[in-house]
Amino acid sequence: MTPDSELLRRYAGTQSEEAFAELVRRHLDLVYSAALRQVNGDTHLAQDVAQTVFTDLARKAASLSRRATLTGWLYTSAHFAAAKIARTENRRRDREEIFMREPISETAPELDWQKLRPTLDEVMHELKEADREAILLRYFENRAFAEIGGKLGLNENAARMRVERALEKLRAVFLRRGVAATTALASVISANAVQIAPAGLAATLTNTSLAAAGTGTLTLLKIMTLTKLKLGLSALVVAGATTALVVQHQAQIRLHEENTSLHRQFTQLQADNESLSNRLTATGDGKPLSDVQMNELLKLRGEVGMLRKQVNEFQQSEQKRARMEREAAAKSEVEFAPAKLQFEANETKSVNDIKRIGIAFLLFAGDHQNQFPTNINEVDLSYFGSTNLIEFAQDQVELVNVNISNLKTYPQAILTRERTARQDPDGKWRRIYCLADGSVQTATSDNGIFDAWEQQNTFSPPPNQ
Repeated sequence: MTPDSELLRRYAGTQSEEAFAELVRRHLDLVYSAALRQVNGDTHLAQDVAQTVFTDLARKAASLSRRATLTGWLYTSAHFAAAKIARTENRRRDREEIFMREPISETAPELDWQKLRPTLDEVMHELKEADREAILLRYFENRAFAEIGGKLGLNENAARMRVERALEKLRAVFLRRGVAATTALASVISANAVQIAPAGLAATLTNTSLAAAGTGTLTLLKIMTLTKLKLGLSALVVAGATTALVVQHQAQIRLHEENTSLHRQFTQLQADNESLSNRLTATGDGKPLSDVQMNELLKLRGEVGMLRKQVNEFQQSEQKRARMEREAAAKSEVEFAPAKLQFEANETKSVNDIKRIGIAFLLFAGDHQNQFPTNINEVDLSYFGSTNLIEFAQDQVELVNVNISNLKTYPQAILTRERTARQDPDGKWRRIYCLADGSVQTATSDNGIFDAWEQQNTFSPPPNQ
C-alpha cells in the first residue's frame, strides 16, 4: 500500500486527484467517526467537519508530506474542527432557544461503550502525541504490531510495548474522569471507535475539498452537483437526484441548442425581410415590385411568422416539460423516501455487525499465528455484549476463503459475506463483504450476480501451502 507521505507528495507536486481521493478513502471512516461522536450524532455536522479536515489537508499537502503517517494529524484536526463547529451550533441553538436534540441511534449498545463514547476524544487528546498515535494505529485502524512498528520506526516488540503503555495511560485518564475503564477497553474501542461513513461521501469530499482548496479541476456540472454536502434523506437519494439532475441538464442543453437554432433562422429571415423592404423604399420612384420580388417578399414574411410561432411553442413546451419534471421528481421523492430510509437503516446495521465480526476474526488470527477460523462458531463474539450479533453471524454470514493463513499477503481476499444479497428500492442488488484486512465493502449488481467481483477478491492457496 502506498504510504500516506508518498500520496501527499504526489498530490502536492502534480495535483493528482487520484492520490488525494485515495487519502480520503483511506482515512474517511476515522475522521467521520471522531467527528460524529463530538457533534452528538449529527451526521450533517460530522460531514461538515470531515469536509473542513480534508480541505485543510489539501491546502497543507506540501508541509504534511514529511509525516510518515497522517492518522494522528487527521484525528487531531477532526477534534478541533468538531469543537469549533459544535460551539457555533450551540450558540445558534441558544439564540433560537431550541433545546431538543435528536436522539442518537445506535445498534446493540454496549454498556462500556456508552460510558466511554462521550469523552473518548477529549481523553485521547490528553495523551502525548506519540501515545495517541500508537492507540489510533492499533485500536482505531486495527493494524498489526509489525505494521505499527514500520510506521513509527520501531521493531515489532517495541511497538507492542508502546501500545500497551499508551493503553494504560488512556485507562488512567479515564479513571481520573470517573469512568471505570474495564480490562476490555481495547476490544470496546476496536469494535466501536470507527464506523463506516455514508456511501458516496468519499467521492463527494474529494471533489468539494479540492474545490474549496482552489486546486481541483472540476467542471461546471461537477461543481453544481457536488458543492452541497448536506446529503438529504440518504446517500442513495442523493445518487438518484444527481442522476436526474444530469439527465435534466443534458435535456436542457439539447433544447437550448434547438431554440438557439430557431432564433438564428428567425433573425436571418427578419434581416432578409427588412432588406427587401428597404430596397422597396429606396427605389422612391413609386414603381411596384415585380411579381417575382413580391412573391419572394411574401414568402419570407410567411416563413418569419411561422418561425415566430414555432419559437413561442418551443418555449412554452420547454417550460411545461420542466414544470412536469419538477412535480414528478418531488412526488417520487416523497413516496420513495420511507422505503429508502428503512433499507439504508438495515444496511447500516448489517455493515456495523459484519465489521465487528471481522474484528473478532482478526483477533482470532492474531492469537493463532495469522490462521483464520474455519467455522464461524470458533470465534468468540460474546465480548461485544450482543446476542443479536451472534444470531446474525450464524444466520446471515458465511465464510469464503477459510484457508487464508497469511494476512499480510492477501489483505483484499474475501473473508466473510452475507448469505443472500438484498435488492434496494432503486432495483439494484447489494451484498456486504468483509475482507481479510478487516475492511468492509458493499458490492452492487444489476442482476444479483456478484461472481465477477468475488473472483477478483478470492484467493486459492498453492498446492504446497
